[in-house]
Amino acid sequence: MRHERHQEQQNRPHPSHIDHQHDPAQHSSHEHAGHDKHAGHSPAMFQRRFLICCLLTVPVLYLSPMFQMWFNYQAIQFAGVAWVTPILATVIYWYGGWVFLHGAWAELHSKIGMMTLVALAITVSYVYSVAVSFGLPGDSFYMELVTLVDIMLLGHWIEMTSVQGASRALEHLAKLVPAVAHQQVNGRIEDVQVSALAEGDRILIRPGEQVPIDGEVIEGASSVNEAFLTGESRPVVKRTSDEVVAGAVNGEGALTIKVIRTGDKTTLSQIMRLVEEAQASKSQYQTLADRLAYWLTLIAIGVSTLTFIVWLSIGKGGLTFAINRAVTVLVITCPHALGLAIPLVTINATAMAAKNGILVRNREAFERARGVKTIAFDKTGTLTEGKFGVKEIYTDGIDEAQALVIAASLESLSEHPLGQSIVIEANHRQSQLVKASDFKAVPGQGVEGVVNGRRYRVGRPEWVQELKLQFPPALRTGLQASESRGESAIVLMDDKQVLAIFGLADRVRPSARAAVAKLQQMGVQVVMITGDAEAVAKTVAEDLKIDRYYARVLPQDKAALIHRLKAEQPIAFVGDGINDAPALTEADLGLAIGAGTNVAIESADLVLVKSDPLDATYALKLAKATYNKMTQNLFWATGYNVIGIPLAAGVAAPLGILLTPAIGAILMSVSTVVVSINAMLLRRINLND
Repeated sequence: MRHERHQEQQNRPHPSHIDHQHDPAQHSSHEHAGHDKHAGHSPAMFQRRFLICCLLTVPVLYLSPMFQMWFNYQAIQFAGVAWVTPILATVIYWYGGWVFLHGAWAELHSKIGMMTLVALAITVSYVYSVAVSFGLPGDSFYMELVTLVDIMLLGHWIEMTSVQGASRALEHLAKLVPAVAHQQVNGRIEDVQVSALAEGDRILIRPGEQVPIDGEVIEGASSVNEAFLTGESRPVVKRTSDEVVAGAVNGEGALTIKVIRTGDKTTLSQIMRLVEEAQASKSQYQTLADRLAYWLTLIAIGVSTLTFIVWLSIGKGGLTFAINRAVTVLVITCPHALGLAIPLVTINATAMAAKNGILVRNREAFERARGVKTIAFDKTGTLTEGKFGVKEIYTDGIDEAQALVIAASLESLSEHPLGQSIVIEANHRQSQLVKASDFKAVPGQGVEGVVNGRRYRVGRPEWVQELKLQFPPALRTGLQASESRGESAIVLMDDKQVLAIFGLADRVRPSARAAVAKLQQMGVQVVMITGDAEAVAKTVAEDLKIDRYYARVLPQDKAALIHRLKAEQPIAFVGDGINDAPALTEADLGLAIGAGTNVAIESADLVLVKSDPLDATYALKLAKATYNKMTQNLFWATGYNVIGIPLAAGVAAPLGILLTPAIGAILMSVSTVVVSINAMLLRRINLND
């Protein structure tokens, strides 16, 4: 078995240039390429314009001659009915189409794309149709105009909704630390704003409080939960000269710390910078629709212009015929189907994912997942439950059941998470606990009290040495075996010797083994990344049959590690903690466990709502299937133009084959129907296979 270990870096990253006190939303100003066209836009704006334009579209469709022919009815006639459609179409063109007209103007100063194509299509359709209404011979394109505006507003509404949460990750990070700290000033405690603290200030952290800023312990001892940041599942004992980081939760003891980092130099601010940079790094991704729209725009403009010039120079049919041919080319290349190709697949994939407990946050994930060959899992809270359980009990001179009852009776009066795992094990075995008296918690060591008239202590193995108690050889061997597996050892002792050793370990999720096996069957390499020690990582990796793992990975190193692995081959990452947020955004595909923190969820592309690692296999399969459907839809949405554009231009006119604008509109509608049906077929995929 090949084991790889990522060693701890001693030097911290350079301070970022983020002002931690500024509005976190300001840090998310970077936009994905392909979404720059949405600068200043919002989902609500697209939703409002879409709904209003849809209402105005109904009478336009009702009065459309083509609709009347398709559905074999006669529209109501009244004075001025001929001007209802032009007036409503004008409102839709300016109100609904303004965002595309404005976007096209912006694209003309950079790179033309979807906005330019849509603006050109609706403008030509509108101008020509108005000209027809005022007497120019030909057929109007009002129906095509209004439905095109509706379709594009719907598509962009869906697109904006899928990316609007990108900025929330930094907001959740900023909310992690308290706004107020208990500062020691001239022997008194004063509550001050964290932003007012300076390096060297002394602050008090009471039991149960969150650490407000990075500092060094100068007085006191306590266990501190840093799982949110380091991935280390067990509480870490902090004593004088040890470092604590903002956002960690203090345990049972009071700590006095000296501030060592403030503002953008804190560890949390460093992670904020990593999240922001990882989000910005996605700017290299362009959607396939944007790329195709760019080339389709060039082709449409070029062929339409050439068509007009050629037919006008030939003189056949005159100006009206030349305009008719040019407009037909633009109409047949109108991106009805192209506008729906991606959103329709996304809607179906999202609905299908929801049924399987997968929340889709980013539609670009379906494109990026197509080549994923490696999937990296964070260990704590992802492959494991993040909760300790009793794995082994070693005893000497006492019955195992009796040792469990004594230890659980004492720990039932404590709130320490490791102690609670002993209580849970006793409850699981239906053990009858007894009342303990003279109970006392010893900060940084454990608890002690009287059970059945005899004093016992439950705590860290190091406590035995301080008390100078006997340590039976059999239990010492058990302790070594437990520590070799990376388990947390808790000792039970009386006034003379150690009586029992409890080996505690984070429990592997029941479905994790099946998930790893299925991914390996799919040809996907599984990697495990953890902030835990080498022994812990090795034990879990061997249990799950994972050949490649990295232990003791610091938060600031996790994203860099994913970046290196991504250089080898496309990678997906599954995590749940705040320390996973930069890695989730750095990976080609980020999957967050639903039970994880908000920042991890907001940084991910997909969220596994049921917190089941097996769902990662479903997500990966669905993402790949969705990408395939997107590719197929883009082909159908543009492929018909290979035949349609030349025919619309009139190249087959000498043979008597000539597409009218109406036929061009029908071909455009057919491609839309094909795209819609193909998107619906996604629901037939069985993710359990």
